[in-house]
Amino acid sequence: MPTRLLLIDDHTLFRSGMRLVLQGGIPDVEVLEAASLEQAVREMDLPPALVLLDIQLTGVNGLEGLGLLRKRWPGVPVVMLSSTLEKDTIRQALALGAAAFVSKADTAEKIIQVVRLHLAEPLTQQSANPAKSTKLAEPTHARLTPRQCEVLDLLCEGLSNKVIARRMNLSEFTVRGHVQAVLGLLGVNSRSQATFAARSIGLIG
Repeated sequence: MPTRLLLIDDHTLFRSGMRLVLQGGIPDVEVLEAASLEQAVREMDLPPALVLLDIQLTGVNGLEGLGLLRKRWPGVPVVMLSSTLEKDTIRQALALGAAAFVSKADTAEKIIQVVRLHLAEPLTQQSANPAKSTKLAEPTHARLTPRQCEVLDLLCEGLSNKVIARRMNLSEFTVRGHVQAVLGLLGVNSRSQATFAARSIGLIG
């Protein structure tokens, strides 16, 4: 049985191109298309394995739609698509439960990489029976504080704890604590893994 992906975007040409990219890069995949959130909800009988959602939809916009999809299909990863990558918007989307955030200008290889990552590691925090769950599971990376996000940005630039401490006017001990917290929240063991994870979910470009 093919893996079903749901692509929600109001631009027909973009949907067609993205469908070809996904079908060419992921074996045994079926890409279902919808021009709006309303159409997607109306026509989907079963939850997909993953949703790709345009953040700039007409009607119900992507951020509003994200919240609705997370309530309807709590265990389904939602990857946000956008023409622009503003950090505030990215963090807002991640806080609302997005699995990742990718630019429409990204290469086909990067988009495939992100989709593969989240198909391999679906959301597991949410109960398999949503009726028994009273609260949406919050993605781990959504719990990063603004200070931790700043540390992550500098860490991904390849800076040492000493340089990060100088940049942020903090002690090296404090920075070390922030780095360990960031690694723990991202579920990784090294700085290079943190950089890869941050890129995969759209926290950095």
